Amino acid sequence: MTPTNGQDVTDEQKQGTAEPEKMPTMLEQMGGVSGLVYSSLPVVVFVLVNTFAGLYPAIWSALGAAVLIGVVLVVRKGSVQPAVSGLFGVGIAAFIAYRTGSAKGFFLFGIWQSLIYAGAFVLSIVVRWPLAGVAWSFLNGRGTSWRRDRASVRDYDIATLVWALVFGSRFVVQQWLYDTASVGWLAFARLAMGYPLMAIAVAATVWAVRRSDKRLKALEEAEATQVRETEEELRARYAHPVEPHATGKPATES
Repeated sequence: MTPTNGQDVTDEQKQGTAEPEKMPTMLEQMGGVSGLVYSSLPVVVFVLVNTFAGLYPAIWSALGAAVLIGVVLVVRKGSVQPAVSGLFGVGIAAFIAYRTGSAKGFFLFGIWQSLIYAGAFVLSIVVRWPLAGVAWSFLNGRGTSWRRDRASVRDYDIATLVWALVFGSRFVVQQWLYDTASVGWLAFARLAMGYPLMAIAVAATVWAVRRSDKRLKALEEAEATQVRETEEELRARYAHPVEPHATGKPATES
Protein backbone atom coordinates (compact mmCIF):
# COMPACT_ATOMS: atom_id res chain seq x y z
CA MET A 1 0.00 0.00 0.00
CA THR A 2 1.14 3.60 -0.69
CA PRO A 3 1.92 5.61 2.46
CA THR A 4 -0.65 8.35 3.28
CA ASN A 5 2.04 11.03 3.49
CA GLY A 6 2.94 10.46 -0.17
CA GLN A 7 6.52 9.42 0.55
CA ASP A 8 8.04 6.41 -1.13
CA VAL A 9 8.72 3.29 0.87
CA THR A 10 12.38 3.24 1.92
CA ASP A 11 14.75 0.35 1.27
CA GLU A 12 14.84 -0.34 4.99
CA GLN A 13 11.05 -0.70 5.07
CA LYS A 14 11.15 -3.02 2.07
CA GLN A 15 13.79 -5.16 3.73
CA GLY A 16 11.81 -5.21 6.93
CA THR A 17 8.71 -6.55 5.18
CA ALA A 18 10.60 -9.04 3.03
CA GLU A 19 10.38 -12.67 3.92
CA PRO A 20 13.38 -14.06 5.80
CA GLU A 21 15.92 -15.90 3.70
CA LYS A 22 15.17 -19.59 3.66
CA MET A 23 18.15 -21.83 4.28
CA PRO A 24 18.53 -24.60 1.68
CA THR A 25 17.76 -28.08 2.86
CA MET A 26 20.53 -30.62 3.26
CA LEU A 27 19.46 -32.50 0.13
CA GLU A 28 19.34 -29.25 -1.90
CA GLN A 29 22.86 -28.31 -0.80
CA MET A 30 24.14 -31.67 -2.06
CA GLY A 31 22.49 -31.27 -5.48
CA GLY A 32 19.17 -32.98 -4.76
CA VAL A 33 18.18 -36.48 -5.81
CA SER A 34 19.50 -35.86 -9.32
CA GLY A 35 22.90 -35.01 -7.85
CA LEU A 36 22.99 -38.37 -6.10
CA VAL A 37 22.20 -40.19 -9.34
CA TYR A 38 24.60 -38.18 -11.49
CA SER A 39 27.56 -38.71 -9.17
CA SER A 40 26.92 -42.45 -8.82
CA LEU A 41 26.06 -43.43 -12.40
CA PRO A 42 29.58 -43.40 -13.95
CA VAL A 43 30.97 -45.50 -11.07
CA VAL A 44 28.18 -48.06 -11.29
CA VAL A 45 28.51 -48.27 -15.08
CA PHE A 46 32.28 -48.73 -14.83
CA VAL A 47 32.02 -51.60 -12.33
CA LEU A 48 29.24 -53.41 -14.20
CA VAL A 49 30.88 -53.16 -17.63
CA ASN A 50 34.28 -54.09 -16.20
CA THR A 51 32.75 -57.22 -14.67
CA PHE A 52 31.21 -58.45 -17.90
CA ALA A 53 33.29 -56.89 -20.69
CA GLY A 54 36.68 -55.88 -19.30
CA LEU A 55 38.62 -52.73 -18.48
CA TYR A 56 38.68 -50.78 -21.72
CA PRO A 57 34.95 -51.08 -22.50
CA ALA A 58 34.36 -50.05 -18.88
CA ILE A 59 36.49 -46.93 -19.31
CA TRP A 60 34.62 -45.81 -22.41
CA SER A 61 31.27 -46.65 -20.86
CA ALA A 62 32.01 -44.54 -17.77
CA LEU A 63 33.05 -41.62 -19.97
CA GLY A 64 29.92 -42.08 -22.05
CA ALA A 65 27.76 -42.02 -18.92
CA ALA A 66 29.40 -38.75 -17.80
CA VAL A 67 28.80 -37.18 -21.22
CA LEU A 68 25.20 -38.40 -21.20
CA ILE A 69 24.64 -36.69 -17.86
CA GLY A 70 25.88 -33.41 -19.35
CA VAL A 71 23.54 -33.75 -22.33
CA VAL A 72 20.57 -34.43 -20.05
CA LEU A 73 21.36 -31.35 -17.95
CA VAL A 74 21.63 -29.16 -21.04
CA VAL A 75 18.33 -30.44 -22.41
CA ARG A 76 16.65 -29.84 -19.06
CA LYS A 77 18.25 -26.37 -18.92
CA GLY A 78 19.78 -27.16 -15.57
CA SER A 79 23.20 -26.28 -14.23
CA VAL A 80 25.94 -27.99 -16.22
CA GLN A 81 28.57 -27.34 -13.54
CA PRO A 82 28.03 -30.72 -11.82
CA ALA A 83 28.26 -32.45 -15.19
CA VAL A 84 31.48 -30.63 -16.12
CA SER A 85 33.03 -31.43 -12.73
CA GLY A 86 31.88 -35.03 -12.99
CA LEU A 87 33.23 -35.43 -16.52
CA PHE A 88 36.57 -33.97 -15.42
CA GLY A 89 36.81 -36.39 -12.49
CA VAL A 90 35.73 -39.40 -14.52
CA GLY A 91 38.17 -38.43 -17.27
CA ILE A 92 41.13 -38.37 -14.86
CA ALA A 93 40.01 -41.62 -13.23
CA ALA A 94 39.65 -43.29 -16.62
CA PHE A 95 43.08 -42.06 -17.73
CA ILE A 96 44.73 -43.49 -14.59
CA ALA A 97 42.94 -46.81 -15.09
CA TYR A 98 44.12 -46.86 -18.71
CA ARG A 99 47.73 -46.05 -17.79
CA THR A 100 47.91 -48.56 -14.94
CA GLY A 101 46.04 -51.25 -16.87
CA SER A 102 44.05 -52.01 -13.71
CA ALA A 103 40.41 -51.38 -12.89
CA LYS A 104 41.48 -50.35 -9.38
CA GLY A 105 43.25 -47.38 -10.93
CA PHE A 106 39.84 -45.87 -11.68
CA PHE A 107 39.48 -45.11 -7.95
CA LEU A 108 43.02 -43.92 -7.26
CA PHE A 109 42.37 -40.25 -8.11
CA GLY A 110 39.42 -40.06 -5.71
CA ILE A 111 41.39 -41.74 -2.93
CA TRP A 112 44.24 -39.22 -3.00
CA GLN A 113 41.85 -36.37 -3.61
CA SER A 114 40.23 -37.22 -0.27
CA LEU A 115 43.60 -37.01 1.47
CA ILE A 116 44.29 -33.57 -0.03
CA TYR A 117 40.87 -32.30 1.02
CA ALA A 118 41.32 -33.63 4.56
CA GLY A 119 44.68 -31.88 4.83
CA ALA A 120 43.23 -28.60 3.54
CA PHE A 121 40.43 -28.65 6.11
CA VAL A 122 42.84 -29.39 8.97
CA LEU A 123 45.23 -26.65 7.82
CA SER A 124 42.39 -24.11 7.70
CA ILE A 125 41.63 -24.84 11.36
CA VAL A 126 45.29 -24.35 12.30
CA VAL A 127 45.49 -20.93 10.60
CA ARG A 128 42.12 -19.86 12.13
CA TRP A 129 40.29 -19.64 8.81
CA PRO A 130 38.02 -22.72 9.03
CA LEU A 131 36.92 -23.65 5.53
CA ALA A 132 33.33 -24.40 6.56
CA GLY A 133 32.87 -20.73 7.48
CA VAL A 134 34.90 -19.39 4.57
CA ALA A 135 32.97 -21.43 2.01
CA TRP A 136 29.58 -20.52 3.48
CA SER A 137 30.45 -16.81 3.55
CA PHE A 138 31.66 -16.95 -0.06
CA LEU A 139 28.55 -18.75 -1.32
CA ASN A 140 26.15 -16.40 0.50
CA GLY A 141 28.09 -13.13 0.23
CA ARG A 142 27.85 -12.40 3.96
CA GLY A 143 31.45 -11.39 4.49
CA THR A 144 33.76 -12.53 7.26
CA SER A 145 32.23 -10.70 10.23
CA TRP A 146 31.92 -14.08 11.98
CA ARG A 147 35.71 -14.15 12.45
CA ARG A 148 35.45 -11.33 15.01
CA ASP A 149 33.35 -13.60 17.23
CA ARG A 150 35.45 -16.28 18.92
CA ALA A 151 32.43 -18.50 19.55
CA SER A 152 31.51 -18.44 15.84
CA VAL A 153 35.07 -19.35 14.86
CA ARG A 154 34.91 -22.24 17.33
CA ASP A 155 31.63 -23.50 15.85
CA TYR A 156 33.04 -23.35 12.32
CA ASP A 157 36.17 -25.13 13.57
CA ILE A 158 33.96 -28.00 14.72
CA ALA A 159 32.12 -28.15 11.38
CA THR A 160 35.42 -28.02 9.49
CA LEU A 161 36.82 -30.82 11.64
CA VAL A 162 33.83 -32.97 10.70
CA TRP A 163 34.62 -32.39 7.02
CA ALA A 164 38.25 -33.32 7.66
CA LEU A 165 37.17 -36.56 9.37
CA VAL A 166 34.86 -37.41 6.47
CA PHE A 167 37.59 -37.07 3.86
CA GLY A 168 40.19 -38.65 6.13
CA SER A 169 38.04 -41.72 6.72
CA ARG A 170 37.43 -42.02 2.98
CA PHE A 171 41.15 -42.05 2.32
CA VAL A 172 41.98 -44.59 5.05
CA VAL A 173 39.24 -47.07 4.17
CA GLN A 174 39.49 -46.83 0.40
CA GLN A 175 43.28 -46.93 0.37
CA TRP A 176 43.13 -50.12 2.43
CA LEU A 177 40.57 -51.59 0.03
CA TYR A 178 42.72 -50.53 -2.92
CA ASP A 179 45.58 -52.60 -1.53
CA THR A 180 43.59 -55.62 -0.37
CA ALA A 181 40.14 -55.90 -1.92
CA SER A 182 38.33 -56.09 -5.24
CA VAL A 183 37.02 -53.39 -7.51
CA GLY A 184 33.48 -54.17 -6.41
CA TRP A 185 34.25 -53.38 -2.76
CA LEU A 186 36.03 -50.20 -3.80
CA ALA A 187 32.95 -49.07 -5.70
CA PHE A 188 30.70 -49.95 -2.76
CA ALA A 189 32.93 -47.99 -0.35
CA ARG A 190 33.04 -44.98 -2.66
CA LEU A 191 29.25 -44.84 -2.91
CA ALA A 192 28.57 -45.69 0.74
CA MET A 193 31.11 -43.14 1.99
CA GLY A 194 30.05 -40.46 -0.47
CA TYR A 195 26.77 -38.67 0.10
CA PRO A 196 25.87 -40.42 3.39
CA LEU A 197 29.01 -39.12 5.11
CA MET A 198 28.74 -35.80 3.32
CA ALA A 199 25.25 -35.42 4.79
CA ILE A 200 26.78 -35.54 8.26
CA ALA A 201 29.31 -32.85 7.35
CA VAL A 202 26.61 -30.66 5.80
CA ALA A 203 24.49 -31.07 8.94
CA ALA A 204 27.45 -29.94 11.07
CA THR A 205 27.91 -26.91 8.81
CA VAL A 206 24.22 -25.96 9.03
CA TRP A 207 24.44 -26.26 12.82
CA ALA A 208 27.45 -23.91 12.89
CA VAL A 209 25.81 -21.42 10.50
CA ARG A 210 22.62 -21.18 12.53
CA ARG A 211 24.47 -20.73 15.83
CA SER A 212 26.80 -18.11 14.35
CA ASP A 213 24.03 -16.16 12.58
CA LYS A 214 21.91 -16.09 15.73
CA ARG A 215 24.83 -14.89 17.84
CA LEU A 216 25.94 -12.23 15.34
CA LYS A 217 22.39 -10.92 15.03
CA ALA A 218 22.15 -10.56 18.82
CA LEU A 219 25.50 -8.75 18.92
CA GLU A 220 24.44 -6.36 16.15
CA GLU A 221 21.19 -5.57 17.95
CA ALA A 222 23.07 -4.96 21.21
CA GLU A 223 25.51 -2.62 19.48
CA ALA A 224 22.67 -0.75 17.77
CA THR A 225 20.87 -0.35 21.11
CA GLN A 226 24.04 0.96 22.77
CA VAL A 227 24.62 3.48 19.99
CA ARG A 228 21.02 4.65 20.17
CA GLU A 229 21.17 5.10 23.95
CA THR A 230 24.44 7.03 23.66
CA GLU A 231 22.96 9.34 21.03
CA GLU A 232 19.88 9.97 23.18
CA GLU A 233 22.05 10.75 26.20
CA LEU A 234 24.18 13.22 24.25
CA ARG A 235 21.10 14.80 22.72
CA ALA A 236 19.50 15.25 26.13
CA ARG A 237 22.69 16.77 27.56
CA TYR A 238 23.43 19.31 24.83
CA ALA A 239 20.02 20.01 23.28
CA HIS A 240 19.15 22.95 25.69
CA PRO A 241 21.33 25.81 26.97
CA VAL A 242 22.30 25.78 30.63
CA GLU A 243 20.07 28.00 32.82
CA PRO A 244 21.85 30.73 34.79
CA HIS A 245 20.99 29.25 38.19
CA ALA A 246 22.43 25.90 37.09
CA THR A 247 25.93 27.45 37.03
CA GLY A 248 25.81 28.34 40.75
CA LYS A 249 25.80 32.13 40.05
CA PRO A 250 22.85 34.36 41.01
CA ALA A 251 20.78 35.68 38.16
CA THR A 252 21.32 39.40 37.32
CA GLU A 253 18.54 41.62 38.61
CA SER A 254 16.91 43.91 36.10
